[in-house]
Order: sequence, then structure tokens, then C-alpha cells
Amino acid sequence: MRLAGTGAADWPRVPPVTTQISSPASIAEQHATVSVLGRRVQYKYVVAVVYVTAMFIDILDATIVNVAIPDLGKEFRTESAEWVVLGYTLSLAVWIPASGWLGDRLGTKRVFLFALLAFTAASLLCATAQSIGQLIAYRVLQGVGGGMLTPVGVAMLFRAFPPAERARAAMFMMIPTLAAPALGPVLGGLLVTHASWRWIFSVNVPVGIVGFLFGVAFLREHREPTAGGFDVPGFVLSGAALALIVYALSRGPEAGWLSAEVLTTAVAGVLCAALMVVVETHRELPMLDLRLLGDRLFRQCNLVGVLMMGTFFGVTFVMPLYLQLLRGFTPLNSGLTTFPQAFGVLTSTLIAGRIYRRIGPRRLMVFGLVSAGLTVALFTRLELDTSLWVIRAFLYLRGFCIGLVFLPMQAATYATIQPKDNGRASSLFMTQRQVGVSIGVAVMASILVSHMPLSRPPTDVARALDGYHLAFLAATLLAFLAAAVAWFVRDEDAAATMARGEAVVIEA
Repeated sequence: MRLAGTGAADWPRVPPVTTQISSPASIAEQHATVSVLGRRVQYKYVVAVVYVTAMFIDILDATIVNVAIPDLGKEFRTESAEWVVLGYTLSLAVWIPASGWLGDRLGTKRVFLFALLAFTAASLLCATAQSIGQLIAYRVLQGVGGGMLTPVGVAMLFRAFPPAERARAAMFMMIPTLAAPALGPVLGGLLVTHASWRWIFSVNVPVGIVGFLFGVAFLREHREPTAGGFDVPGFVLSGAALALIVYALSRGPEAGWLSAEVLTTAVAGVLCAALMVVVETHRELPMLDLRLLGDRLFRQCNLVGVLMMGTFFGVTFVMPLYLQLLRGFTPLNSGLTTFPQAFGVLTSTLIAGRIYRRIGPRRLMVFGLVSAGLTVALFTRLELDTSLWVIRAFLYLRGFCIGLVFLPMQAATYATIQPKDNGRASSLFMTQRQVGVSIGVAVMASILVSHMPLSRPPTDVARALDGYHLAFLAATLLAFLAAAVAWFVRDEDAAATMARGEAVVIEA
């Protein structure tokens, strides 16, 4: 039986398209070469190397620190060790919305290298912290750099790669985005168990220095003349809205969703967000250009991204707790169990990169999300004695399915965005990503908290296991909801990224 809409004849046959690029500078950047160690290398690959290096240590740091929280609490004799993570997250929330404007106004090279230097220097300070207060302060400083790295890096990457090569650029983005979360728990477990928690910050320093020096030598400056002046209301309202909402989502599971602390910050965050929408949509050159969401493809891909990040990072949060708190494994063994997911992502990303132009983003995303949802549904059958090899196989399969989604989503998101808007578009994209991660973790943490404590092994094991099953069910539903949204993505909107060749026309 043949299902309608799935035959080869129904696949979009996209001919070479004519892409209009707004300035000769954009074309020069896409076709430029630089001399690296005596060899001519296309500039876009220089950008890719710097981006992957910076993003890898940024995302690795976000996952590796979680492993050390119990040790930090013991060493500093504090119950506030979670603020080492929360302080960094809130700092990210403040600076992500502003990063696009900063790159456009001050120059992407200058801002990116400042962010990388700030992140690296703050990592060194974290490694030398003598009190929990110092460590939290240094993590906030680290978040300043981390908040600007990704949006500015994405803007640089998509300016360097023309639309027809966006799938290739998305493959570079997948390396740190998915390899770092898989490696983080393993490396963190090794360092915390056999060395010291200080090493989880020290490992960033040499990599960051090398990336910074390479960027100083080979990156090229890019500014947008239409950046406009500093939007003070936009900066204050966007930073406050995202920080307050992320804080409420982070504290809700532990403090209670109806507690005064959570309700106050949540309501304040929503009010700031509503006021931000009014202010930013009435400014000619806003810091956070919400009008870009009027672009159908950009809006749909962002919505898919929110839901996909929720299911992906929600399970990434829950699975180590199941392995460590319920099954009693060490952080190292837990990391080694979840590691196969990265290989699944790598495998499918290579496949998606080859077939993206022929199949298009919609079918890849829908198939990947439905398959991921079905795979996560298998986790609702986990027991206390389920073989680790079965769990590894499920995680590999889940990674394979998710890899089919990440690449087409990244490639299609900016397909209809003009080069001059890449900076602000990347700020919006990373803002929704941060919200998606926070929502996914908050939903699943809330389910677990209602069944067991998250800081120690449960006393009622059967009830705790029911909580894990419900959390995995929530992740399944998020994946299916993301698939439903992806179904409405139109491949013809992403035609520029599916073209096998492109004729470039320069507009005056």
C-alpha cells in the first residue's frame, strides 16, 4: 500500500535558483580565500573552524558542570551550589538577545573574539575560585561571553556560506551542538572522580586561547550599516523578560509553581515580554527584531526548534538521573551509557546532509521527530534491571532520529532571511532555543519532583520509576507536537538551500 505524499514522484524537484544577495561584500566573503600555514583555504572554512572550537567549549562547559554540583556543595559547605548553573544560565538569558545588534554594530569579529576571550578568562577564574560566591560571580561573567558566542558565531557562519551550502554549514553546527553534550558527562565524571572539579573549568583555557589566536589572525571584520543606535528599552526588556522566565522555569520544579518566588518572577517576566513586543515592534531599528517572525519559514522553524529542544534536552536531563539516582551508577558510568547518542547523531547527520537537497526539510524533520518520539516512548518501559546495552541501543536510535531533524532545521531557518538580518535573526533563534531547553527541563523536572527528590536516591523506588515513565511520556508528546508543526513547513520556502547550483545577482 502506498501512502499519499510519500512517493518519489511527490518529492520536490527544485531546479537551480537565482539567489539575490544584497551587497558585493557578502559575495566576496563567501568566495574569499586566506593563507593558513602557507596554504590557501576558503574563508568560510576558517569561520567554521573558529565557530566549532568556540561552540564546543561553550556547550561542553554547560553540560560538564552539572556533574560537579554535588562535589561543589560538599567542598564549599553550601546548599546553593545549583546557582553555579543558574547564575550562568541567567547571564546567558540577558546577553543572547543583545548579541545580534552588538555584532552588527561593533563588528562580528570584534564581538565574537571578545566573547571568546571573556569566556576563556572567566573559565580560568572559575578554576581558581576560593568561595561559592566567587565561583557564582565568575560563572555570571562566563555567561556574558557564552551568551554572545553562539548568536554571533551563527551569523558569521551563515554569512560565509551561501544559501545553497547551508546544509553543509549546518553540519559544522552539529559537531559542537551534539557532540559536546554527549562528551560532557563522560569527561566531567573522569575529572571529578579522578582529579578535581577545578579541572572542568581549566580544560576550556588552552582550547579557548588557541581559538582566540586563530580568530585574531584569520577572521575578517563585518559590520552592518543598518544596525542603528543602542536600543536601551529593547536591551532592558528583552534581557529582563528572558532572565525572569528562565529563572521561573528553573526554580518552579523545586520551589513549587504556585510559590510566591516563582509566581512573582513568572508574571514579571511575562509582563516584560509583552511590553517588549509592543516597544520593539514600534521601533524602526529594534535590538530584537520580532518582525522577522513574520517570515513564514523562519517562524515555523523557530517553533519547531522550541519543541525539539524541549524534548531533546529534557531527555538529556532525565536519563542521567535515572541511571545515577535510581540505578546507582557513577557519573562516569552514566556518561558512558548515554554516549552512543552522539554516534547516532553523527551517523544520521552525514546521511541528512547527502539527501537534504532531494527530500527537503519538511519530510526529514517530520520523519525524524516522529521516529524520535516513538524511540523515547520505548523509555517508558524501562525497569530497574533493564540491560544497559538496551538503553545504549535506544539512545543511539534516538540520536539517529534527532540528527535527521537538526540539520534540515538549521539549514532552512535562515533560507529566507536577508544577509543583513542574519545577526538579529540568530539572536531570535538562540533566544527560542534557550526557552525551549528551559521548558523541556522544567516540565520533566516537575514530573520527577512530584514522585521523588532530585538530590538523593528515592526511598519509594516504585513511585520514582513511575515518575521517570511519565517524564519520558512528556518528552514523547513534545516530539510528536514538534512533528505536527514541522508538517506545515513548505519545502518551496527553503528552495535556495536545496539548489544544486545558484546564479548570483548583485542588487544595486
